[in-house]
Amino acid sequence: MANLIIDIGNTAVKASWSEGMTLGKTFRYQGEKVRSFIISLTEKEKPEIMVISSVYEISGPDEAAFRKECDKLLLLDSAHTDILKENMLPEYLTYDRAASIMAARYLFRGKGCTVVDFGTTLTIDFTDEEGRYSGGNVSLGCRTRFKALNRYSRALPLIDSPEEVPVTGDTFTTSVASGVISGIMFEIDGYIGLHPDNIVVFTGGDANYFAKRMKNSIFVVSNLVLMGLAIIADRYVKKD
Repeated sequence: MANLIIDIGNTAVKASWSEGMTLGKTFRYQGEKVRSFIISLTEKEKPEIMVISSVYEISGPDEAAFRKECDKLLLLDSAHTDILKENMLPEYLTYDRAASIMAARYLFRGKGCTVVDFGTTLTIDFTDEEGRYSGGNVSLGCRTRFKALNRYSRALPLIDSPEEVPVTGDTFTTSVASGVISGIMFEIDGYIGLHPDNIVVFTGGDANYFAKRMKNSIFVVSNLVLMGLAIIADRYVKKD
């Protein structure tokens, strides 16, 4: 029987069926009916284990509804930190970050990693050669920066990430674009420079956009979070 792994993020929900470490088709949902979306995934098949990682605490009614849809439910939110402690990770980490770290440990055993997730927030996390977590930072994501500039100023337009970005802007719009995009690139270069021997792993919605602009060698793993959740699900099966 397959497992169902779900990542509830700040702006979207991503889900996938998994068999061990192998991910199946990925589903994405942006909307307010998260419970209905998750239950819709189990209409044809009930998972053995349903793993739900969430940036917010799952409510009691939602938890009860999810338990009816699977043999075993594993909630990963701020109220359930046991998995973090078992994997030698600090309890303040959100589980999407924790899952990315666990997946990087698995993929790059014996190597230190710098994991960068380009989502609503920009997160940077570091592990050493033995897989020990050595800290990380959180900043505004690319689109969040564009929205913040537009919202908190009277004159700046709301723009999207352009394909071509000059290092320095030569028009009003390119000044905004370059300020955000080049700023993030300089930021990431600085973090990479802190641990130059680390493997650099990009994930998240804007990972490819920035990877092709970097001079460093980058590994892009689009479903790093889901891969980490699949690891957690697989270990949970074996532990039981």
